[in-house]
Amino acid sequence: MIDKLALIEIRNQKILSTRSKGKDTYYLPGGKREIGESDTDALTREIKEELSILLDPSSLAFYGEFQAQAHSHPEGVMVNMRCYKASYTGTIKAAAEIEEVVWLTYADRVRASAVDQIIFNQLKAEGLLA
Repeated sequence: MIDKLALIEIRNQKILSTRSKGKDTYYLPGGKREIGESDTDALTREIKEELSILLDPSSLAFYGEFQAQAHSHPEGVMVNMRCYKASYTGTIKAAAEIEEVVWLTYADRVRASAVDQIIFNQLKAEGLLA
């Protein structure tokens, strides 16, 4: 099981997503936890590295936990994604391995990883994605 954390950021019924250099699939911003990191520590670190923004740790609100087949891994390797909403300071811009930052609608879900597609379904069912 791959342990990941993700930020859910929605504007105008579109969700913030990222694409890494050399990849064609979109992923919610976030990443893997390092040994000993809490959800807050890991997500704050990953978001700063990927998007150049600072999350406000006191604003983190758990959104949900989702599992699916891990993208580009052998069959049976699963990813567990813990998702949070949060306030932040700074301007979102691609950094580190991120080549592109985009705002996706529900119709774009086929361009995202399997676990992200499950999250898109949930957000659409709640009326949060166009």
